[in-house]
Amino acid sequence: MKNIPIAVQMFTLREESTQDFAGTLKKVAELGFDGVEFAGYGGLTAKEVRVLLDEFGLRAASSHLPLEELENNLYQVIEDQKILGSNYVVCPYLLPNRRSIEDYKALIAFLDQAGETCRSEGITLCYHNHDFELERLSNGKTILESIFDKTHSINVKTELDVYWLTKAGENPVEWINRYKNRTPLVHLKDMTTDDEQFFAELGTGGVDIEAVLHKGKENGVEWWVVEQDVCRRSPFESIEISMNYLKSVNRN
Repeated sequence: MKNIPIAVQMFTLREESTQDFAGTLKKVAELGFDGVEFAGYGGLTAKEVRVLLDEFGLRAASSHLPLEELENNLYQVIEDQKILGSNYVVCPYLLPNRRSIEDYKALIAFLDQAGETCRSEGITLCYHNHDFELERLSNGKTILESIFDKTHSINVKTELDVYWLTKAGENPVEWINRYKNRTPLVHLKDMTTDDEQFFAELGTGGVDIEAVLHKGKENGVEWWVVEQDVCRRSPFESIEISMNYLKSVNRN
């Protein structure tokens, strides 16, 4: 994992960000993160956020934007990324009412078109998975495979989430290898080993995080993104535990 920068997904710190967006970014920097992946800008403009990033020595790894925002305001999204210094914009989640076969067909067509538009502006569009995309279609392929196989690799990249892949019974390393050089962003997330399979700090659960880290360089990973959807302790404490684990792996 050496030389690959580490960001934190700000959704992990959503409550802290609501209370003090600038202070949250400052604390992230103090914990040793290289950057952040945005899930909203705390009510600030992209220019205001960029000032904070520069002040705290952070970089914008990428931004998660709802599908509806990408559909309706793509050019503004692109301009914001340019201001933030982010090279990546991510479609993060599909609402349950947009998961029919026809919805997926429309999604694939949109992602390819939007990805081409982004690419023409120097921005890369990625798709982030959960576990529902690992359901199999009538042709035997998973929804996630269909999304990537039916879009052009130069237009749509992956942001594989190792927790959700593992929860769906998949091997994250196999997916990273399958989409070699199409996986610039990877969500690092651990999972408890009990029946609950709850979100866990890196290195404390059953996901083979170290195997994933060892595949980063050869597969073109440009950012590791730490995310913990729900924390049972302070989110700051949780991401510090995860960062300390990544530092220990890097030393070895």
